[in-house]
Amino acid sequence: MERWVRWAASVDRGVDGIGRAVGWLTLLMVLVGSYNAIMRYSGRFFGWNLASNAYIELQWYLFSLVFLLGAAYTARQNRHVRVDVLYGRLSTKGRAWVDMLGTLLLMLPFSIFALVVSWPSVRNSWIVREASPDEGGLPRYPIKAMILVAFFLLVLQGLSSLTRTIAVLRSDGDEPPEPGDGLPEEEGSVDGALGMTGPSAEGAGGDPGRGI
Repeated sequence: MERWVRWAASVDRGVDGIGRAVGWLTLLMVLVGSYNAIMRYSGRFFGWNLASNAYIELQWYLFSLVFLLGAAYTARQNRHVRVDVLYGRLSTKGRAWVDMLGTLLLMLPFSIFALVVSWPSVRNSWIVREASPDEGGLPRYPIKAMILVAFFLLVLQGLSSLTRTIAVLRSDGDEPPEPGDGLPEEEGSVDGALGMTGPSAEGAGGDPGRGI
């Protein structure tokens, strides 16, 4: 079990790195959007065509990257929206059971389904080297490939979360397992094993807006 938990920790580190990179993409998206707005209104004022389809499409390409690549990082940080009915009132192991069942029955099946359904469209786009129908636009096939990357990362993060919840369920009581018994030292707490950071780790009550 320890080997699998260490694998999960390495997946988490990789997803965290992608999340930090997505943060910079968000800044770049804002800058490109600001440039597009300034050029559009300047063009109207001076009568020049300063806007570019390439920059306009780049803006929504960046938004797509933030949305797609940020999904796994958001799952890693436990920040996806939840509807709290019972989750916040459960014990640590009770929340681990909910997380495990949610991962097994919802997250992983949906991600795998999305991979299977998206594959033909992405493959055909790469075969024909699909490009924008607008003059001066960007190629479409690279951004479509990010759909597969995004759901693959969700599958990895789902497996990582599943491994950590199993480690919690295998521990005695609500006490964290020893580092050599499943969790690496940097993950040496039950809430850490569940991937709970921020408000959700502050006791069994957690954040009333984020439990199931």
